Amino acid sequence: MRKIDLIVIHCSATRADRDFTEDDLDVCHRRRGFNGVGYHFYIRKNGDIKSTREIERIGAHVRGYNARSIGICYEGGLDCHGRPADTRTEWQIHSMRVLVLALLRDYPGCRICGHRDLSPDLNGNGEIEPEEWIKACPCFEVKESDFFSGQE
Repeated sequence: MRKIDLIVIHCSATRADRDFTEDDLDVCHRRRGFNGVGYHFYIRKNGDIKSTREIERIGAHVRGYNARSIGICYEGGLDCHGRPADTRTEWQIHSMRVLVLALLRDYPGCRICGHRDLSPDLNGNGEIEPEEWIKACPCFEVKESDFFSGQE
């Protein structure tokens, strides 16, 4: 059993006005050389939670952190013009909260963060600022308190 102390939230970086299924995600990741979807869970726009990789299998979703993390990705993250935006539906917000809370029961004490929050701290001030983000993913600010307060 691997040690898990991190839950990382991602977006698929796909336009909100287009569907991007878990099968599309699998094809995309295999084209990038992965052996299947790199995330452990995928949340569709309708709120369906898809298990896309066994938790015991190390993910392929955030370099340097895969061995100790669980990756959750939601469908979307780009507006209809292809710009980064919080495109989560109410169903996705609800499902993400339920999933994270369930995972915390099995892996208590995990830190929850967005992919962009694991970018390098280039200026060494101890804070990952927007100009340091490698990418905008997950296109919203992940706050641990959102998962406990019932608010998003």
